[in-house]
This record gives sequence, C-alpha cells and structure tokens, in this order.
Amino acid sequence: MSRHAQSAASSVFSIDAQGWADGAQRLASPNFEARPDGATPTLIVVHNISLPPDTFGGPEIADLFLNRLDCDAHPYFDTYLRGVRVSAHFVIHRNGTLEQFVSCDERAWHAGLSSFFGRERCNDFSIGIELEGSDTQPFEPAQYATLAPLVRAIAARYPIDALAGHSDIAPGRKTDPGPHFDWARLQRETQLGDAFFPYLHART
Repeated sequence: MSRHAQSAASSVFSIDAQGWADGAQRLASPNFEARPDGATPTLIVVHNISLPPDTFGGPEIADLFLNRLDCDAHPYFDTYLRGVRVSAHFVIHRNGTLEQFVSCDERAWHAGLSSFFGRERCNDFSIGIELEGSDTQPFEPAQYATLAPLVRAIAARYPIDALAGHSDIAPGRKTDPGPHFDWARLQRETQLGDAFFPYLHART
C-alpha cells in the first residue's frame, strides 16, 4: 500500500491478533521492546510531530523512526536528533494516511519520562499516536477522520480506559499535541465517555 492509499473518508480499522492495524501501512521500526510481564495497553497517548519543525509532507518522520534520518540534512536534526532512537505505534499524516511502526502488543519508545496519575513509565502500558503537525497550526479534518476510528479499533482490541496528550503525562517537558488539538471533537467522534478523557476539563 502506498503512503497515500488509505482514504480518510473510508477509514475503518481493526487490530489483528499480532497488534497490527488492518488498513495501515506497516513500516516496522527497530525501536521497541517487549512490554513488562503482565502489562497491557490501557492508555492512548496523542502526540504531534513535524520534521523539521512546522514542515509537513516529507519522509523525515519515518526516517527518524526507522533510524535512517540524515542528521546532516538540517541543523535541527544535527542538534536534537543525532543518535536519538525513538518510535511510536502510529503516525497519521496531514491527508489522513495511517502508518504503523510498532505492534500495539509491544512497547514503543514515544513517551519518555512520564507519569499518568502517579503511574510511571507510560510506555509500559500505552499506545502512542503521532499526528503530523505542530503546536502552531490546526490539524486537518482528514486526521481526525482517521484518528477517531483508529482509537475505536484500539479500544475494541485492548482494555483502554483513558486518552491523554503527551503534555498531560510529561508536563513542563512536553507541549504536544498542543493548543490546536480538539479533544472535544475526538470525544464526540469516538463516542467515548467522560471517564476516558480525565484531562479534558482541566484543559478547558
């Protein structure tokens, strides 16, 4: 499947027995490990990412997650990303295209130092979804059209009980998905109850 093959208008996903989403382009990252014994995903973490910052549409996000980013190509890469090994389970591009880099059964390296209501090491029990975007610009309707059914598919496969932003679980260190992310829209479109959005009213 090409990067542009998945139409946001027809986004219907399911997560298979190995933790991969049907309908996503699979780009297997080496940056993962097994979850701790007994750990299962209960949290979805929403991020934003753009490389270079506020630049959209290139291959750099995938290159970063696949450890093939040319850090000589831009000063930002050289300063902040040289030698960095990170990943997320999913990336949703501006046109709604969905890529998956790590099985949901595995521990992706997306949250870093983090805490969810006192529970540390959020990577152990979370699934990370990156939206191609930044703190300075609104997200595209096509991205929400992919995100909502993806969240529903993940929640149908795993005992998800909460969604959070990266800034919620790493306050002061991270700001994404940023002020333009519409949490109320995500709740409407997923039809999940208030309990799934423990930070929503604190933001508004």
